[in-house]
Amino acid sequence: MKLTEFYYHLPRKLIAMHPAHPRDHSRLMVLDRGDDSIRERTFYEIIDYFSKGDCLVLNDTKVIQARLSGTKERTNAHIEVFLLRKLNTSGENIWDALFNPARKVRVGNRICFDDGKLWCEVLDNTTSRGRTVQFNHDQDFARIIERIGATPLPPHIKREVTREDRESYQTVYAKTIGAVAVPAAGLHFTKALLKKLEAKGVKIAPVLLHVGLGALNSIEVEDLYKYKLDSEYFEISSETAAVINKTIDSKHSVFVVGTSTCRALESSTTADAHVKSGKGWTDKFIFPPYEFKITDKLITNFHLPESPLLMLASAFGGHEFLMRSYKKAMKDGYRFYDYGDAMLML
Repeated sequence: MKLTEFYYHLPRKLIAMHPAHPRDHSRLMVLDRGDDSIRERTFYEIIDYFSKGDCLVLNDTKVIQARLSGTKERTNAHIEVFLLRKLNTSGENIWDALFNPARKVRVGNRICFDDGKLWCEVLDNTTSRGRTVQFNHDQDFARIIERIGATPLPPHIKREVTREDRESYQTVYAKTIGAVAVPAAGLHFTKALLKKLEAKGVKIAPVLLHVGLGALNSIEVEDLYKYKLDSEYFEISSETAAVINKTIDSKHSVFVVGTSTCRALESSTTADAHVKSGKGWTDKFIFPPYEFKITDKLITNFHLPESPLLMLASAFGGHEFLMRSYKKAMKDGYRFYDYGDAMLML
């Protein structure tokens, strides 16, 4: 398929600027691939589609406060640093980051934050705005960033960041710090809803994939086979793999929360369509046609035109069926993007 087949006109007014309150009161569009039917529900009613023995797989990555406001040493020029990803898991605290304005920043420059208590030194240039930097703190870095950083709302949410975003732009089960974009499908779950699912006999299985900005990047090639997605770090524990594989073997359904969770699972499969535990980096780009090996049911949001997220959803739901559902969603005033409404594909 070609890039232009994933274009549709999305009115800006349909992009949600704020989340639903409570979280699980967002709208839910249910697509049944068996009979091509579309049903409209409220998200907390999603429990009706689960049975005892099913498994819910979610991504427990935690969004860092990735936007840092600093000053260039000696000149005191204001520099914004947007953290992208940590390049090592221990030892030296080295990150890829975006700088604004980048033209003022060169290799060897030092950018200071928090009245000089935190600083980073530029090690290398990566792109026109990208730099590799090393910070002077490591052990308490996450605590410092949580205090001085700002929530990395994506560019299509055009408003000022608020204190409320620190909580609302985070899933209720977020655990491991490292993402710079939220696994948005998970925003609809509340702790109470998760407890109800467990009480019904549904197993909750966490995986980890640190969501980066790759899904937000513009695709500039018409031939999708020539596009390369940014790599993202993922982990699947042996406990989670065992839960999922038991679900598969017992012929129950594996419900997957979001495209990031789906990519982690589909990046770590065995020849007999089971999950294997492990950790690493994945640049797996899923678009039609694609045969999903693990995911039986997919929970996701309404995605932007020509985005990698839309392409994965299209591969799962069927391109014509999905685009027809998007047309209905726009007509009926569904809310799109990270803070928007949800879709369940059966």
